Amino acid sequence: MKISTGDILRDGIKAQLPVALKAKELMDRGELVDDATMIAIVRERLMRPDAQLGFVLDGFPRTVAQAEALDRIVTERNNGPLVIVDVRVRERELIRRLAGRLICEKCGANAEPAQEGAATATACARCGGRLVQRADDNEQVVRERLKVYERATKPLVEFYRGRPTFRIVNGAQPQERVAHELDTVIDDAALVGAKPGTPASVKAIASGKAAQA
Repeated sequence: MKISTGDILRDGIKAQLPVALKAKELMDRGELVDDATMIAIVRERLMRPDAQLGFVLDGFPRTVAQAEALDRIVTERNNGPLVIVDVRVRERELIRRLAGRLICEKCGANAEPAQEGAATATACARCGGRLVQRADDNEQVVRERLKVYERATKPLVEFYRGRPTFRIVNGAQPQERVAHELDTVIDDAALVGAKPGTPASVKAIASGKAAQA
């Protein structure tokens, strides 16, 4: 199960929740939401029954304080190892991808990238909703988000680097190849990190610059 902090916040914005509206102001400027808010949101989500068999976290943690809190949450859950995957993509490629990304304004799904020479889709393949650009996906905001990464998120790599469940994947490859490598490294790291007698559930963190997507 994929759990995206961005999706959680956007759902809160639609519901006009004050904490989500405050977070939206920060996201629209390319800034990070404060640690206490993000930790509380993620902890509540990971404690739900549907996350107990394993999950993939997208967009969390983005600071060392959040990573330390996640360690405490995983220890409290006590049902599988924490696998960390650093998905790496060059800055120029990230800007190109994010500045051209479209999402469905109805269901929130990301549109499939248009094939070279093909017309850009205008309707969601899943529900038929209109495809739009996120407010924080224009080039100026994307560049600011990458600056925030260098300042606040990059230390996460050093925080996790020495762990036996830390892995690196080249995110600039074709999607099928990236997906295959992710499956391989997650399975390998989960076996390394599993404790005798514990379930084989897996938690994967999309770290590195690609996590800004």
